[in-house]
Amino acid sequence: MLAALKDLKLGVKLNLILVGILISAIAACGLFLSKILENKIEQEVADKAFLMIETMNSVRDYTSSQVKPELASRLATEAYFIPETVPAYSAREVFEGLRKQPEYENFLYKEATLNPTNMRDKADGFETEITQQFRQNRQLKEKTGFRSNGDGQFYYIARPLEIKKASCLDCHDTVEKAPANLISTYGKEHGFGWKMNEIVASQIVSIPASKVYEAANQLKLSVLGIVASIFVAAIILINLFLNQSIIQPIKKIAAKSNNISTGDLELKFTHSSKDEIGVLAKALNRMVQSLKMAFEMIEDDED
Repeated sequence: MLAALKDLKLGVKLNLILVGILISAIAACGLFLSKILENKIEQEVADKAFLMIETMNSVRDYTSSQVKPELASRLATEAYFIPETVPAYSAREVFEGLRKQPEYENFLYKEATLNPTNMRDKADGFETEITQQFRQNRQLKEKTGFRSNGDGQFYYIARPLEIKKASCLDCHDTVEKAPANLISTYGKEHGFGWKMNEIVASQIVSIPASKVYEAANQLKLSVLGIVASIFVAAIILINLFLNQSIIQPIKKIAAKSNNISTGDLELKFTHSSKDEIGVLAKALNRMVQSLKMAFEMIEDDED
Protein backbone atom coordinates (compact mmCIF):
# COMPACT_ATOMS: atom_id res chain seq x y z
CA MET A 1 0.00 0.00 0.00
CA LEU A 2 2.75 2.46 0.98
CA ALA A 3 4.77 1.48 -2.08
CA ALA A 4 1.78 2.21 -4.31
CA LEU A 5 1.33 5.62 -2.68
CA LYS A 6 4.97 6.46 -3.30
CA ASP A 7 4.44 5.92 -7.03
CA LEU A 8 1.53 8.37 -7.20
CA LYS A 9 1.92 11.92 -8.42
CA LEU A 10 1.88 14.80 -5.96
CA GLY A 11 -1.54 16.05 -7.13
CA VAL A 12 -3.11 12.59 -6.73
CA LYS A 13 -1.66 12.23 -3.23
CA LEU A 14 -3.00 15.62 -2.20
CA ASN A 15 -6.44 14.83 -3.62
CA LEU A 16 -6.54 11.54 -1.73
CA ILE A 17 -5.76 13.41 1.47
CA LEU A 18 -8.44 16.01 0.76
CA VAL A 19 -11.05 13.37 -0.09
CA GLY A 20 -10.20 11.59 3.16
CA ILE A 21 -10.67 14.85 5.05
CA LEU A 22 -13.97 15.43 3.23
CA ILE A 23 -15.35 12.00 4.14
CA SER A 24 -14.20 12.36 7.76
CA ALA A 25 -15.71 15.84 8.01
CA ILE A 26 -19.07 14.71 6.59
CA ALA A 27 -19.15 11.70 8.95
CA ALA A 28 -18.30 13.88 11.96
CA CYS A 29 -20.86 16.53 10.97
CA GLY A 30 -23.51 13.85 10.41
CA LEU A 31 -22.90 12.32 13.83
CA PHE A 32 -22.84 15.70 15.55
CA LEU A 33 -25.98 16.91 13.78
CA SER A 34 -27.82 13.66 14.48
CA LYS A 35 -27.18 14.03 18.19
CA ILE A 36 -28.25 17.68 18.24
CA LEU A 37 -31.37 17.04 16.16
CA GLU A 38 -32.40 14.04 18.27
CA ASN A 39 -32.30 16.23 21.37
CA LYS A 40 -34.18 19.00 19.55
CA ILE A 41 -36.87 16.59 18.33
CA GLU A 42 -37.42 15.08 21.77
CA GLN A 43 -37.59 18.51 23.39
CA GLU A 44 -40.00 19.83 20.76
CA VAL A 45 -42.46 16.94 20.96
CA ALA A 46 -42.10 16.73 24.75
CA ASP A 47 -43.07 20.40 25.08
CA LYS A 48 -46.18 19.81 22.97
CA ALA A 49 -47.09 16.67 24.91
CA PHE A 50 -46.70 18.38 28.31
CA LEU A 51 -48.84 21.28 27.10
CA MET A 52 -51.55 18.88 25.92
CA ILE A 53 -51.66 16.79 29.07
CA GLU A 54 -51.74 19.84 31.34
CA THR A 55 -54.55 21.31 29.22
CA MET A 56 -56.54 18.08 29.57
CA ASN A 57 -55.99 18.16 33.33
CA SER A 58 -57.40 21.68 33.37
CA VAL A 59 -60.48 20.42 31.51
CA ARG A 60 -60.85 17.59 34.02
CA ASP A 61 -60.61 19.98 36.96
CA TYR A 62 -63.13 22.36 35.38
CA THR A 63 -65.58 19.52 34.77
CA SER A 64 -65.20 18.23 38.30
CA SER A 65 -65.50 21.61 40.02
CA GLN A 66 -67.87 23.52 37.71
CA VAL A 67 -69.83 21.28 35.35
CA LYS A 68 -70.68 18.34 37.59
CA PRO A 69 -72.13 20.46 40.44
CA GLU A 70 -74.32 22.34 37.96
CA LEU A 71 -75.71 19.11 36.52
CA ALA A 72 -75.93 17.20 39.79
CA SER A 73 -79.70 17.63 40.10
CA ARG A 74 -80.32 16.42 36.55
CA LEU A 75 -77.90 13.54 37.01
CA ALA A 76 -80.06 12.20 39.83
CA THR A 77 -83.34 12.35 37.88
CA GLU A 78 -82.49 11.84 34.20
CA ALA A 79 -83.36 8.48 32.66
CA TYR A 80 -80.04 8.40 30.84
CA PHE A 81 -76.65 9.06 32.32
CA ILE A 82 -75.08 12.46 31.54
CA PRO A 83 -71.47 11.65 30.50
CA GLU A 84 -70.52 15.34 30.40
CA THR A 85 -70.31 15.22 34.19
CA VAL A 86 -67.39 12.79 33.99
CA PRO A 87 -63.97 14.53 33.83
CA ALA A 88 -62.46 11.79 31.66
CA TYR A 89 -65.31 12.08 29.14
CA SER A 90 -65.04 15.88 28.97
CA ALA A 91 -61.27 15.78 28.45
CA ARG A 92 -61.61 13.19 25.69
CA GLU A 93 -64.37 15.15 23.94
CA VAL A 94 -62.39 18.40 24.06
CA PHE A 95 -59.38 16.61 22.64
CA GLU A 96 -61.43 14.99 19.87
CA GLY A 97 -62.66 18.48 18.96
CA LEU A 98 -59.05 19.61 18.72
CA ARG A 99 -58.24 16.67 16.46
CA LYS A 100 -60.69 17.94 13.86
CA GLN A 101 -58.08 20.50 12.94
CA PRO A 102 -55.64 19.06 10.35
CA GLU A 103 -52.65 20.16 12.41
CA TYR A 104 -53.70 17.95 15.32
CA GLU A 105 -55.52 15.08 13.61
CA ASN A 106 -52.80 12.56 14.50
CA PHE A 107 -52.51 13.61 18.14
CA LEU A 108 -53.89 11.07 20.62
CA TYR A 109 -55.34 11.34 24.11
CA LYS A 110 -56.75 8.51 26.17
CA GLU A 111 -57.43 7.73 29.78
CA ALA A 112 -56.64 4.08 29.23
CA THR A 113 -58.57 2.15 31.86
CA LEU A 114 -58.20 -1.49 32.87
CA ASN A 115 -61.89 -1.89 33.73
CA PRO A 116 -63.76 1.03 32.12
CA THR A 117 -67.43 1.90 32.10
CA ASN A 118 -67.17 3.32 28.58
CA MET A 119 -65.43 0.71 26.43
CA ARG A 120 -63.78 3.33 24.23
CA ASP A 121 -61.47 3.90 27.24
CA LYS A 122 -60.42 0.23 27.37
CA ALA A 123 -56.61 -0.04 27.62
CA ASP A 124 -54.82 -1.92 24.85
CA GLY A 125 -51.78 -4.11 25.45
CA PHE A 126 -49.27 -1.26 25.54
CA GLU A 127 -51.46 0.87 27.79
CA THR A 128 -52.19 -2.05 30.10
CA GLU A 129 -48.47 -2.69 30.55
CA ILE A 130 -47.86 0.97 31.49
CA THR A 131 -50.76 0.96 33.95
CA GLN A 132 -49.49 -2.23 35.58
CA GLN A 133 -46.08 -0.57 36.00
CA PHE A 134 -47.74 2.32 37.81
CA ARG A 135 -49.67 -0.11 40.01
CA GLN A 136 -46.53 -2.08 40.89
CA ASN A 137 -44.37 0.98 41.54
CA ARG A 138 -46.31 3.67 43.37
CA GLN A 139 -43.27 5.96 43.30
CA LEU A 140 -43.44 6.09 39.49
CA LYS A 141 -45.39 9.23 38.64
CA GLU A 142 -44.70 9.59 34.93
CA LYS A 143 -43.40 7.67 31.94
CA THR A 144 -42.20 9.17 28.68
CA GLY A 145 -40.72 7.72 25.53
CA PHE A 146 -41.27 6.84 21.88
CA ARG A 147 -43.58 4.18 20.51
CA SER A 148 -44.52 3.08 17.00
CA ASN A 149 -47.82 1.96 15.56
CA GLY A 150 -49.34 1.73 12.10
CA ASP A 151 -49.50 5.53 11.84
CA GLY A 152 -45.81 6.14 12.54
CA GLN A 153 -43.70 7.06 15.52
CA PHE A 154 -45.12 8.87 18.54
CA TYR A 155 -43.73 10.49 21.66
CA TYR A 156 -45.91 9.74 24.66
CA ILE A 157 -46.38 10.97 28.21
CA ALA A 158 -48.22 8.68 30.63
CA ARG A 159 -49.36 9.45 34.17
CA PRO A 160 -51.23 7.23 36.64
CA LEU A 161 -54.86 7.94 37.47
CA GLU A 162 -55.62 7.05 41.07
CA ILE A 163 -58.96 7.03 42.88
CA LYS A 164 -58.52 9.84 45.40
CA LYS A 165 -62.12 11.04 45.83
CA ALA A 166 -64.89 9.00 47.40
CA SER A 167 -67.31 10.57 44.91
CA CYS A 168 -65.64 8.54 42.14
CA LEU A 169 -66.91 5.37 43.79
CA ASP A 170 -70.53 6.54 43.50
CA CYS A 171 -70.46 5.11 39.99
CA HIS A 172 -67.69 2.51 40.23
CA ASP A 173 -68.04 0.72 43.59
CA THR A 174 -70.63 -1.98 43.03
CA VAL A 175 -73.47 -2.48 40.56
CA GLU A 176 -75.98 -2.15 43.39
CA LYS A 177 -74.67 1.28 44.44
CA ALA A 178 -74.32 2.66 40.91
CA PRO A 179 -76.93 5.11 39.56
CA ALA A 180 -79.71 3.44 37.61
CA ASN A 181 -79.19 5.71 34.60
CA LEU A 182 -75.51 4.68 34.48
CA ILE A 183 -76.54 1.02 34.33
CA SER A 184 -79.12 1.70 31.64
CA THR A 185 -76.59 3.63 29.55
CA TYR A 186 -73.46 1.47 29.89
CA GLY A 187 -74.68 -1.82 31.34
CA LYS A 188 -73.46 -3.58 34.46
CA GLU A 189 -70.66 -5.73 33.04
CA HIS A 190 -67.83 -3.21 33.20
CA GLY A 191 -66.49 -0.38 35.33
CA PHE A 192 -67.24 -1.66 38.83
CA GLY A 193 -65.19 -2.88 41.77
CA TRP A 194 -62.87 0.11 41.92
CA LYS A 195 -61.23 0.85 45.28
CA MET A 196 -59.98 3.98 47.03
CA ASN A 197 -56.31 4.78 46.26
CA GLU A 198 -56.30 2.23 43.45
CA ILE A 199 -54.58 3.10 40.16
CA VAL A 200 -57.24 2.18 37.62
CA ALA A 201 -55.96 3.89 34.48
CA SER A 202 -53.18 5.78 32.74
CA GLN A 203 -53.59 9.24 31.29
CA ILE A 204 -51.68 9.10 28.00
CA VAL A 205 -50.96 11.81 25.42
CA SER A 206 -49.21 10.77 22.20
CA ILE A 207 -47.65 13.32 19.85
CA PRO A 208 -46.65 12.30 16.29
CA ALA A 209 -42.89 12.56 15.85
CA SER A 210 -42.51 11.20 12.30
CA LYS A 211 -42.96 14.58 10.57
CA VAL A 212 -40.56 16.22 12.99
CA TYR A 213 -38.01 13.49 12.22
CA GLU A 214 -38.52 13.99 8.48
CA ALA A 215 -37.98 17.73 8.79
CA ALA A 216 -34.89 17.16 10.95
CA ASN A 217 -33.46 14.66 8.47
CA GLN A 218 -34.05 17.07 5.60
CA LEU A 219 -32.26 19.77 7.57
CA LYS A 220 -29.39 17.40 8.28
CA LEU A 221 -29.09 16.44 4.60
CA SER A 222 -29.16 20.12 3.61
CA VAL A 223 -26.38 20.99 6.06
CA LEU A 224 -24.29 17.99 4.98
CA GLY A 225 -24.87 18.98 1.34
CA ILE A 226 -23.63 22.51 2.06
CA VAL A 227 -20.58 21.15 3.91
CA ALA A 228 -19.82 18.73 1.06
CA SER A 229 -20.23 21.52 -1.52
CA ILE A 230 -17.84 23.77 0.39
CA PHE A 231 -15.26 21.00 0.61
CA VAL A 232 -15.62 20.12 -3.09
CA ALA A 233 -15.20 23.79 -4.02
CA ALA A 234 -12.16 23.95 -1.73
CA ILE A 235 -10.67 20.84 -3.37
CA ILE A 236 -11.16 22.37 -6.84
CA LEU A 237 -9.58 25.66 -5.79
CA ILE A 238 -6.67 23.87 -4.10
CA ASN A 239 -6.12 21.80 -7.25
CA LEU A 240 -6.11 24.92 -9.41
CA PHE A 241 -3.66 26.59 -7.05
CA LEU A 242 -1.53 23.46 -6.88
CA ASN A 243 -1.47 23.13 -10.67
CA GLN A 244 -0.61 26.77 -11.33
CA SER A 245 1.78 27.41 -8.45
CA ILE A 246 3.52 24.07 -7.96
CA ILE A 247 2.86 21.36 -10.56
CA GLN A 248 3.40 23.41 -13.74
CA PRO A 249 6.52 25.24 -12.43
CA ILE A 250 8.02 21.93 -11.29
CA LYS A 251 7.28 20.40 -14.72
CA LYS A 252 9.03 23.31 -16.42
CA ILE A 253 12.01 23.00 -14.08
CA ALA A 254 12.13 19.23 -14.72
CA ALA A 255 12.03 19.74 -18.51
CA LYS A 256 14.82 22.35 -18.44
CA SER A 257 16.86 20.18 -16.07
CA ASN A 258 16.59 17.34 -18.56
CA ASN A 259 17.81 19.61 -21.37
CA ILE A 260 20.66 20.88 -19.20
CA SER A 261 21.67 17.30 -18.43
CA THR A 262 22.19 16.78 -22.19
CA GLY A 263 24.54 19.76 -22.35
CA ASP A 264 22.40 22.82 -23.02
CA LEU A 265 23.94 25.12 -20.39
CA GLU A 266 22.47 28.30 -21.88
CA LEU A 267 19.05 27.64 -20.41
CA LYS A 268 17.86 29.61 -17.42
CA PHE A 269 15.24 28.74 -14.83
CA THR A 270 12.67 31.51 -14.46
CA HIS A 271 10.03 31.87 -11.73
CA SER A 272 8.46 35.20 -10.89
CA SER A 273 7.44 34.53 -7.29
CA LYS A 274 9.77 34.44 -4.30
CA ASP A 275 8.34 31.25 -2.84
CA GLU A 276 10.17 27.92 -2.49
CA ILE A 277 9.87 27.28 -6.24
CA GLY A 278 11.51 30.64 -6.90
CA VAL A 279 14.33 29.81 -4.45
CA LEU A 280 14.79 26.45 -6.20
CA ALA A 281 14.96 28.17 -9.62
CA LYS A 282 17.66 30.56 -8.37
CA ALA A 283 19.62 27.69 -6.83
CA LEU A 284 19.45 25.74 -10.11
CA ASN A 285 20.58 28.81 -12.06
CA ARG A 286 23.60 29.09 -9.75
CA MET A 287 24.28 25.40 -10.26
CA VAL A 288 24.16 25.86 -14.07
CA GLN A 289 26.57 28.77 -13.80
CA SER A 290 28.87 26.65 -11.66
CA LEU A 291 28.72 23.87 -14.25
CA LYS A 292 29.57 26.32 -17.05
CA MET A 293 32.52 27.64 -15.08
CA ALA A 294 33.67 24.10 -14.32
CA PHE A 295 33.50 23.11 -17.98
CA GLU A 296 35.38 26.29 -19.01
CA MET A 297 38.10 25.52 -16.49
CA ILE A 298 38.40 21.98 -17.83
CA GLU A 299 38.68 23.27 -21.39
CA ASP A 300 41.36 25.79 -20.33
CA ASP A 301 43.34 23.01 -18.63
CA GLU A 302 43.12 20.88 -21.75
CA ASP A 303 44.35 23.79 -23.89
